[in-house]
Amino acid sequence: MRHFSAHYILTNSGPPLKRGIITTGDDGTILNIEETTGALRERSSLEFHNGIIVPGFVNCHTHLELSYLKGRMAVLNGLSDFIRQLQAGRRGSPEEIRSSMRAADDEMLKEGIVLCGDICNTAASFPVKMESRISYVNFLEVFGTDPLTARDRMDEAEPVQQTAASAEMPCYMVPHSVYSVSLPMFRLLREKSWKNKVTTIHFMETQGEKEFIENRRGPLMTLYREAGISAPPGAFAPDHAAAVLREITPSGNLILVHNTFADRAAVKAVMERGSLYWCLCPNSNLFIEKSLPPLDLLAGEGCQIVTGTDSLASNSRLSILDELKTLQKHFPQFTLEEMIRWATINGARALGEEDRFGRIVPGTRPGLLLIGDADLVNMRLSAESRIVRLI
Repeated sequence: MRHFSAHYILTNSGPPLKRGIITTGDDGTILNIEETTGALRERSSLEFHNGIIVPGFVNCHTHLELSYLKGRMAVLNGLSDFIRQLQAGRRGSPEEIRSSMRAADDEMLKEGIVLCGDICNTAASFPVKMESRISYVNFLEVFGTDPLTARDRMDEAEPVQQTAASAEMPCYMVPHSVYSVSLPMFRLLREKSWKNKVTTIHFMETQGEKEFIENRRGPLMTLYREAGISAPPGAFAPDHAAAVLREITPSGNLILVHNTFADRAAVKAVMERGSLYWCLCPNSNLFIEKSLPPLDLLAGEGCQIVTGTDSLASNSRLSILDELKTLQKHFPQFTLEEMIRWATINGARALGEEDRFGRIVPGTRPGLLLIGDADLVNMRLSAESRIVRLI
C-alpha cells in the first residue's frame, strides 16, 4: 500500500480536501480517502507532496496517426489551408509513422493522460495502443463527399473495425464532419453505428463550414473545386443541427469536437439530442483558426465541457495541462476545480469509462497526478505549473 497527501486533493466527489490522505493498493486502486480538515499528522510511509493531487487526465480528442507531422505545418490561414498542407504532407514512411506514434504515446503518458479518444483512419496505431499504459477508445473516422461512392468508402473501413474487434479494442465508426460526409454516407453510417456507445464528430471548427453547407461558397468550396470535387445541392445535410439530430446515431454519447464557431442558435438546437459533450482543443484552434471556442456561451447553456489536444500536426505538445493553461488565460472566470472536472470526470463520462477513471474514490484506478508549482493561495495554474505522475 501507499499513502499520498498534498496541500489539496481534488477528488471530483466532493469539495477539495486540504491535506487529505489517499491510500492505494500496489496496483493503484484507491482503497481509502481520509479527510484531515488540514490537520495532517506525520505517519510512517506517508508521501506528502507540494501541490494539488488530481485524477489522471482524459484526452477526448487526438489523432495519433498524424504525430509524424509535428512541426511540419507552415503558418496557417484557416482550416482549408490546414487541409491543403495535410494532404500534401501525408507521405511519412511506415517506420517514421510508427516511431512518432510511440513517442506521442510516451509523451501523453508523461503528461498524466490515462484515457484517450483517438481518431483512426487506418489500423496503424493499434500495435502502439496494445502495448500502451494508456487506455484508448478508437474512433474509426469515415468521410466522403461523393454520394455515388458512399458504400465503397464504408466497405473500406470495415476491415479496420474488424482488426480492432479481433484485438478486443473498443472501436466505433464515426463521421468526420458535416462538410465532408455526404447524406448517403451519413445514412449508411447511422445504420452501421446504431449501437455506438460513443460517437464523435468535428463540429463548427471553422466559420467557412456554415458558409459552405448553406450556400456552397467560401474557402471550403474553393478547396473542393481545387481538388476536382463536386458539391451538388442536396448532397449534404442542410445545417449542423439537422446533421446531429437526424443523421447521426441517437445512441450513446456524442462528442462534438472543436466548436470554435458554435453559435447560440446551433447550441440550443443540438442540445435537444441529449448525452452531448463539447470537446475543446484551444491550442489547436489558435494554431489553425487563430480563434477560441465561445466558452462563456457553452458554459452558460449548460454544455458538458471536455478537453482534447488534437494532433501534433496542429499542436506542439499533447498536454492537457497546457490546454487548461490556455483556457485559464483567456477565460479567467472559470475556477481550477471546474477545469479539472472538464479534463477528468467529464472526459471519462464522455468516453463511457467513468466507472474506472475521472474520480478519486475507493474502488477506482484513475491514476494520481500532482500539479506542481501552482498558485495555492488563489488555486490557479501558473505559467510554471507542471505535471508529476504519482501513479
